[in-house]
Amino acid sequence: MSTTPLIVGLGGTPRNGSTTERCLRIALDRAQDLGCRTLLLCGTDLPREIYEFDAQRRSPQAQALIRALREADGLILASPSYHGSISGFLKNALDYAEDLRQDQRVYLQDRAVGCIVCAEGAQALGSTLMALRSVVHALRAWPTPYGAAVHTAVRPFDEHGRVVDESVLAACHAVAEEVVSFVRR
Repeated sequence: MSTTPLIVGLGGTPRNGSTTERCLRIALDRAQDLGCRTLLLCGTDLPREIYEFDAQRRSPQAQALIRALREADGLILASPSYHGSISGFLKNALDYAEDLRQDQRVYLQDRAVGCIVCAEGAQALGSTLMALRSVVHALRAWPTPYGAAVHTAVRPFDEHGRVVDESVLAACHAVAEEVVSFVRR
């Protein structure tokens, strides 16, 4: 059993290399720079099947997700804004936390969770961030005070995936720094 904290990054979109995934990777890289182990679950790593409460079997992706949620000391969640709320893709993944209902640490209890949302329209950023924080609360976790709201209309990454908007880098770093700070307390 490692004493080095594990920060799990969860989210993105089914499309590899999305802006949301890139922001999540930036945050996890910062957590790693701060001495944490990290695990990224996005795209094809996440279960495609809709969560079923009493399913007799789980797919390999669902099993890996549940194991990661169970082992996480902290999490960073990243979602695009779809119609003013979190994506169904991320919500479905978070529904698998229900399988932790009988654990000693129920759901995501006692874990810090950083939130990153990405949206083309500025209006959707606030409602999506609040929706994500509400889910985090319902899962008995602690959303960090700072949440990154990335306005994608300004195209924060160039065609090679490099950050061109330094405020996005700073925001994603701030999310990671708060999660790591809470985990180390």
